[in-house]
Amino acid sequence: MVYDTEFDVVVVGGGHAGIEAALASAKLGAKTALITLDKEKVGLMPCNPAIGGIAKGIVVREIDAFGGEMGRAIDQTGIQFKMLNTRKGPAVRSPRAQADKEEYRKYMSKKVQNTENLTVIEDEVIDITLKKNSNEVEGVITEKGLRIKAKSVVVTTGTFLGGLIHIGDKRFPAGRMEEKPSNKLPEFYRRNGFILQRFKTGTPARLDKRTINWSILEEAPGDEPAPKFSFWTEPYGSYWFKEGQKEQISCYITYTTEKTHEIIRKNLHRTALYGGAITGIGPRYCPSIEDKIVKFEDKPRHTVWLEPETKDGISIYPNGLSTSLPEEIQWEMYRSIPGLENVVLLKPAYAIEYFIVPPTELYPTLETKKIKGLYHAGNFNGTTGYEEAAGQGLVAGINAALRAFGKEPFYLRRDESYIGVMIDDLTTKGVIEPYRLFTSRSEYRLHLRQDNPILRLYGKAYNLGMLSEEQYKFVKEIEKEIKDWLEFYKKEAVKMVAGGETKRVTAFNLLQRPEISIDKLPSYGVCVPDKNYVREEVEINVKYSGYFERERKMNEKMRHLENIKLPHDIDYSKIAGLTKEVQQKLSKAKPMTLGHAARLEGITPAAITAIMVYLQKMREEKTKN
Repeated sequence: MVYDTEFDVVVVGGGHAGIEAALASAKLGAKTALITLDKEKVGLMPCNPAIGGIAKGIVVREIDAFGGEMGRAIDQTGIQFKMLNTRKGPAVRSPRAQADKEEYRKYMSKKVQNTENLTVIEDEVIDITLKKNSNEVEGVITEKGLRIKAKSVVVTTGTFLGGLIHIGDKRFPAGRMEEKPSNKLPEFYRRNGFILQRFKTGTPARLDKRTINWSILEEAPGDEPAPKFSFWTEPYGSYWFKEGQKEQISCYITYTTEKTHEIIRKNLHRTALYGGAITGIGPRYCPSIEDKIVKFEDKPRHTVWLEPETKDGISIYPNGLSTSLPEEIQWEMYRSIPGLENVVLLKPAYAIEYFIVPPTELYPTLETKKIKGLYHAGNFNGTTGYEEAAGQGLVAGINAALRAFGKEPFYLRRDESYIGVMIDDLTTKGVIEPYRLFTSRSEYRLHLRQDNPILRLYGKAYNLGMLSEEQYKFVKEIEKEIKDWLEFYKKEAVKMVAGGETKRVTAFNLLQRPEISIDKLPSYGVCVPDKNYVREEVEINVKYSGYFERERKMNEKMRHLENIKLPHDIDYSKIAGLTKEVQQKLSKAKPMTLGHAARLEGITPAAITAIMVYLQKMREEKTKN
């Protein structure tokens, strides 16, 4: 085939996965094309106007540690910031922010259109071409007839592949409301032997804030000082804004009533989900209101968060009220809720079905096992959420660029990041419903905290070329300061008077006491770090040192397995002691490490031992030869 133009990397789709994939690829020097249906809708928030949340906020900071853009974008365009779970330990805390979704979209659109090595093309990819007699990507073909040659292709189609919107018994093809779906690209996947599954998600109606009775509602203000997402947003080198730095807008809380539940029960047969029109599987952790009423029938009410979509606009997002009821029933249902008695719906709620490819078709690099140079990221892998999508996009974009330059691939382990946890879950276990991250999914959550992503990941990011020399040196100095203070506290002696006796303890032991915060140390004659971030890290590392050590020992064995790589061409049928079923599972999954193999369903410790013995024999034979 003769191509019209050539790029190193082509990214299909301008959602949150596509943005991070394209920016990462371009940052690494790859000539990158981002192909999207509408340039002005790059970075659109089609559902909730927020970034972050439990585990999700940590992912945003991990993206930031790799030089990604989501954290900077929400810091610039956020209108309310909160730190969740502050009453619990540091392992489960996470930042969340309401966004001005219009400003966020404008920020991201401007960013991708003004990035070196990145070209934004307004078109639709309808086919992916392969090299002759090969299972390797060669390029893409667009609806306008453009033929683009590429070394790597990243597909981030979100809900657009075979998208079908449901509002009651009405249904029509769409990728999002008022946007056409991608109905030609699925044929490429069918032709090349990929399985296509149907998944479902939904979004609430949008409400006119002028028609809401705010006076009877419970106010939910932001935190002060406000947490920020990017280590590089001013003030530089911290995860907190200065007191009063961000002007914030309150959200409000209301609740469903028995009348709301009665309206839903009476009309269940008219919803797309319970009426049988939807065949796709919906998200368990972000269910529609009809799903909540059916599955939690004894619960007298459900919380609804009224969240502003923009700083100055009139649109309100009622978080917790997604539905596929007919539009006329939606009006009745929303008006049964306190404060919404006279509410006007600006847009109706809807459910949407779309195609995904099972993520077990992917390596942890997010490259497909069937086709070299083809990467998948975002909702197309069966996830839900802007943050999960962006984290995958970052990894796919980095790997697409590395492949274009003939370099070794990159992946993140479970013990390194929540992005690594997510990708390992997806590629190892697959998905039976839309996947959402939680801190409970990680066995390393004491290490994978919201306060330390930059410390965990800056070395890898710098080695890849995702952080500058200046950024690298800055973080390295902070890391050294933290270590120096911890060593100092282990040696610094403090006099304590108890029961008339004077005892000497170290500052480290003193700070381990629950009632002693780091800010109290000066009253015992012990100095503290000047930098807020260093002070916070030192205190957490001292307070939880015993727990950290326990977690480290528990997971040492698994870390060892993660470091043992499995040859790509390993023949499991030659390994003594493996059943045929285990051989077939391993051959299909193609695990990259022994740790990855150990997490596959049905793979026993005995099977892992057999593989280790086989690998040792292979090494010994190579040494002899």
